Amino acid sequence: MSTSTAIGQPNATAIGFFLLFVGLTFAITWWAARHTHTTEDFFAAGRRISGRQNGFALAGDYMSAASFLGIAGLVATSGFDGLIYSTGWLVGWPVVLFLIAEPLRNLGRYTSTDVISFRLRQRPVRIAAAFGSLAVVALYLIAQMVGAGNLVRLMFGVSYETAVVIVGVVMLAYVLFGGMIATTWVQIVKAALLLGGAALLALLVLLQYGLNPLRLFAAAAERYGPGVLAPGQLISNPWDAVSLGLALMFGTAGLPHILMRFYTVPDARAARQSVFWATGLIGFFYLLTFVLGFGAMVLVGKDAILAVDRGGNMAAPLLAEVLGGTGLLGLIAAVAFATILAVVAGLTLSGAAALSHDLWVNVVRKGDASREEQLLVARAATVLLGALAITLGLLFKGQNVAFMVGLAFALAASGIFPALVLAIFWRGFTTAGAVAAIVSGTLAASALIYGSPTIQIDILQHERAWFALRNPALISMPLAFAAAIVVSLLRPEPAARKGYAAKVRRMVLGEERAPPAG
Repeated sequence: MSTSTAIGQPNATAIGFFLLFVGLTFAITWWAARHTHTTEDFFAAGRRISGRQNGFALAGDYMSAASFLGIAGLVATSGFDGLIYSTGWLVGWPVVLFLIAEPLRNLGRYTSTDVISFRLRQRPVRIAAAFGSLAVVALYLIAQMVGAGNLVRLMFGVSYETAVVIVGVVMLAYVLFGGMIATTWVQIVKAALLLGGAALLALLVLLQYGLNPLRLFAAAAERYGPGVLAPGQLISNPWDAVSLGLALMFGTAGLPHILMRFYTVPDARAARQSVFWATGLIGFFYLLTFVLGFGAMVLVGKDAILAVDRGGNMAAPLLAEVLGGTGLLGLIAAVAFATILAVVAGLTLSGAAALSHDLWVNVVRKGDASREEQLLVARAATVLLGALAITLGLLFKGQNVAFMVGLAFALAASGIFPALVLAIFWRGFTTAGAVAAIVSGTLAASALIYGSPTIQIDILQHERAWFALRNPALISMPLAFAAAIVVSLLRPEPAARKGYAAKVRRMVLGEERAPPAG
């Protein structure tokens, strides 16, 4: 295929679908605002979301632009190896199901920090955990906002700066007025649109090959050689593969905006049910992206994909244009935009919870804040996070931010996940151990990412990197666990050990009472 494409020019279909989606979601926000009166409504949708609804919302929150555009692009340009990201992201969900979902719902109130700080001294743990969560949220926001700016710039013909501001303002409207209720239903709508759009594209691809995926893969191998069907094109170092897999798998269980969704359901059974639904939906979606990637590789061509975007992120829109002209291109572009809006809304809400619930209410006010004050601070924190998202999107214009998604997962796997698991399952876990796990894991992951080939060679253009692996989880995650265990053993905390029995009782029975004050 030639590189002639309508991408980069205003697309009436894309604009029309975009306005339709925004109009629908604003109607949802208006309805949700009438039902958002308390902090529990704002952060947890009043705990009235069913397991199936939350499963769809979890899928909508998790299937980001990196999943839709990024994985399809990786498969289209690297072949089989592109599947490592989708596999890693998918297999993280059984970890959430069997280790995290039920204890998280029963022990916490609005954030995962509630679980980590349960039976520990509140102030130091909440400060460390809140800033660890905000670091993950900020890095994820950068990737989403820059992706949104580039997508809207290419599809709608507006400037990058205008695109970033539009995304930020629309997202703020969802979260500020509708809170978690609006965000949940926006994510449900987005999940349905994304699954529908991806399924349509995959079906159109397979129709070209008699609905036989094997014929599609054979066509790819015939055009580019059998190497596209074998590992080693994208990641050749086995230690890199293991480290990336650890980050993607365990990082899922440490993402603040994902963990926050478990407080929207009425009980632990609904929490488990929501993970079951989310896993099925996400697994189906990742199978579709594999077909889309190979379809783009064969029907569009690697050279044409890389000519439009060096990272290959326009593979799915280009495939839509080949299969259905500018009309289908506009539909898929609008779906991708809806994907980014929903994820940014979830990230902003989780960041606002860390600022207002963890830091303001429990650290500054020491739990003594009225419901009206909590709701006011929550909305003020939302505005602050929205402004930060827009600012970061503008500052990182033109930068290669693909590494930031991996960094966000590495930070979550290295900082939040070890502290969360040990807080739930280890009697000897202490306040000092929790702070050590979060701080050492977050700082180690950040430092090792900075020293990795991704930054030193790809971004800074240095000849060599002082840390060999592209993802630090293989080093930083065990380091965080070791720091937590050693510090907890060196500085035992009798009060924390004594509170373990009460924690287990609540974790199993789901008793509704506030955690002990620290």
